[in-house]
Amino acid sequence: MTALEPRDADVAPPVQHPISDPMPDRMPDRISDVTVGDPGEGILGRTYRALSIGIVSVVLLIAFEATAVGTAMPVAARELNGIPLYAFAFSAYFTTSLFAMVLSGQWADRRGPLGPLATGISAFAVGLLLSGAASSMWIFIAGRAVQGLGGGLVIVALYVVIGRAYPERIRPAIMAAFAASWVIPSVVGPLASGTVTEHLGWRWVFVGIPVLIVFPLALALPAIRRMAAGPADPDAPVAPYDRRRIRLALGISVGAALLQYAGQELNWFALLPAAVGVALLVPAVRGLLPAGTVRAARGLPAVVLLRGISAGSFIAAESFVPLMLVTQRGLTPTMAGLSLAVGGATWALGSYVQSRPRLEVHREKLMVTGMVLVAASIAVAPSVLIEAVPVWIVAVAWAFGCFGMGMVIASTSVLLLKLSAPAEAGSNSAALQISDGLSNVLLLAAGGAAFAALGGGAMGAAHGAVEAGASGSHPGAFAAVFLPMAGVALVGAWVAARVRVR
Repeated sequence: MTALEPRDADVAPPVQHPISDPMPDRMPDRISDVTVGDPGEGILGRTYRALSIGIVSVVLLIAFEATAVGTAMPVAARELNGIPLYAFAFSAYFTTSLFAMVLSGQWADRRGPLGPLATGISAFAVGLLLSGAASSMWIFIAGRAVQGLGGGLVIVALYVVIGRAYPERIRPAIMAAFAASWVIPSVVGPLASGTVTEHLGWRWVFVGIPVLIVFPLALALPAIRRMAAGPADPDAPVAPYDRRRIRLALGISVGAALLQYAGQELNWFALLPAAVGVALLVPAVRGLLPAGTVRAARGLPAVVLLRGISAGSFIAAESFVPLMLVTQRGLTPTMAGLSLAVGGATWALGSYVQSRPRLEVHREKLMVTGMVLVAASIAVAPSVLIEAVPVWIVAVAWAFGCFGMGMVIASTSVLLLKLSAPAEAGSNSAALQISDGLSNVLLLAAGGAAFAALGGGAMGAAHGAVEAGASGSHPGAFAAVFLPMAGVALVGAWVAARVRVR
């Protein structure tokens, strides 16, 4: 059940949020009664300090993983003879996270976010260790899939924590803090990962990251147990798990995997798994996302769709940036990773901008502007395929794109919680993350298929091709990834204009 149901073919009516509901006879939920601090208290005030530091530390861990793994991935794929499966290494994470997001939403709504959060962090660490010890590309991909299970559990649980523990007035600030936690990993992660990859080997990048898990577990879990544990209403009977939604989640995950496989094979036999994948995806999407999402109905459906379009187009493009710089321009893994480092700071800046109270009335315009910046950055990045264009153009373009993403991603999270009742925060947060993850998988599949069709997979055939771009130059394969993603991002600018109900 979603917080919004379509009133007609285009408009969905808003639901009053209990925190801001003007009706005097409506009682606030029990958790808000316990956790709301002084009216002027911020996220680092006495009431929220431990919780804020703890959950931001969890995001910091995820950020280190994303930046470090992205830098090491080209070398890992070459040594495992897996360049043709390069897109799988990214999409496997998102594919399994789709199922975990739905499970986490139901788990958190019924039992509280503590269980899925602890389980997810543990699975995340196990997946890293499995990838680090992989002897083949498929084992490496399996490790990424386990990581996805953990990541899906964690991200939805964190949204439920925010919805329960923080009043609406300071939620934009904690979202901005999430974005800010990417700054240090964005700068340090590529440098550290590239140095370790070049001197010790890429495996140490994966094996070393789980050490960072200890601090988030020690700090976040006790604070969550104290402020956001248990169901939203402890006096209400615990509803059984919605088995239909769990089956649909499994269907969406398997269907996305089949489409990804079909996109990589590019032969007539791939039509069968593609057809099965579509047959599984269509009913799953209709059942798990808010009604009207596909047609961008105003309100919550448009918010959910925008999250998928923005994240999918940007991540699908960004996944190929290090590979493009290493193979086509001869950069080292360290330098290729550092070309994206400044994006962490500008992403945080964009998230900070959207959190300013005086800009709340302009949120829709900020989101439209953000998507235009994202489209422009994706379109400019492949210009480095022209030898005369300096490679620093990618860093500049990605800085602007990340600024736009900071405004858009944080704003979709804020709007989703604003439009969700407390008991539906988990399910609606899962829908938001499903849109995010599914779009990543489908657009990575499309990009990977175009990349392979134009000869991109042949770049790893010769020894050292990843380190020497001249031996594996296929600029058209990269252009076929970036330019369509820029078009998808432009569609997102139109969807961003529909996030508010008029």
